[in-house]
Amino acid sequence: MAAHVHQPQSHAGVLNLRQDLDLSVEQLNALLDLTEQVKQSRPRFATALKGRYIALLFEKPSLRTRMTFELAIKQLGGDCVTQIGMIADREPLPDVARNLARWVDGIVARTFTQETVDELSRWSGLPVINALSDLYHPCQALADVFTLREHFGRVRGLKLAYSGDGNNVAHSLMLCCARLGIHISVATPAGYEPQAFITEKAIELGRQSGAVIEITNDPAHAVKNANAVYTDVWASMGQESEADERKRIFGPYQVNEALLEKARKDSLFMHCLPAKRGQEATDAVVESAQSVVFDQAENRLHVQKAALLTLL
Repeated sequence: MAAHVHQPQSHAGVLNLRQDLDLSVEQLNALLDLTEQVKQSRPRFATALKGRYIALLFEKPSLRTRMTFELAIKQLGGDCVTQIGMIADREPLPDVARNLARWVDGIVARTFTQETVDELSRWSGLPVINALSDLYHPCQALADVFTLREHFGRVRGLKLAYSGDGNNVAHSLMLCCARLGIHISVATPAGYEPQAFITEKAIELGRQSGAVIEITNDPAHAVKNANAVYTDVWASMGQESEADERKRIFGPYQVNEALLEKARKDSLFMHCLPAKRGQEATDAVVESAQSVVFDQAENRLHVQKAALLTLL
């Protein structure tokens, strides 16, 4: 895969959320505003997707993503069909996409590779939402920044610290924060940093918004003056064979009470879930008064409703 941030390959007039930069800054802010409206008034949007049908394609296991997308579609008055398993197992991906184009109004895909998401968009011509790929997790990042906005009343000027693996969640957080003026410091072990092209793009976007983007190998430095401290599992789906080695390497990056105390006194603890308690975060931190992990999970529902309304 080429080392660059994927740019839209959409059909004319079709808006996608294949990756974070598919939305302009203006559209990103509008989506966050719409999320607030959707969360405050469910009845107002109860028939917004009446007569619309969405295909949910899941190559990876899911609780929050599948449940919140199915509920979001149904609570907006639409309906969905869900397929579990490899998307292009029995026939070429372009054929799958063109069949779906004849049946449904949009696609939500949780895939192993970003290429699958991009090809679904290219060949279907439908709005496509990335529900997680190896490179990006845009719906999670949107829910996270919305959660920050709820708790602090703003996002610009806040500092988010991330301790752990420079993975898809870290990528989307960096790109989203960079455009919204949120400072982000990402601490990883050497060799596990976010991909260089993501970091370069985030720094470029940060210069425009005033956000400082920092990559470090020191978690204590990363969390200094942070408004929120974020972590994720050390071994993502597909990396199970590396779990024991990663547990050893990532041990110093655990978010525990000692590390959280180095952040601001009013800091939040964030995690996209599922959490391996006792590994990337202690049980005490996950269950602490500073933890907003279930607010993040709830907000996946609302932000995905806003994304569906924006794209469809």
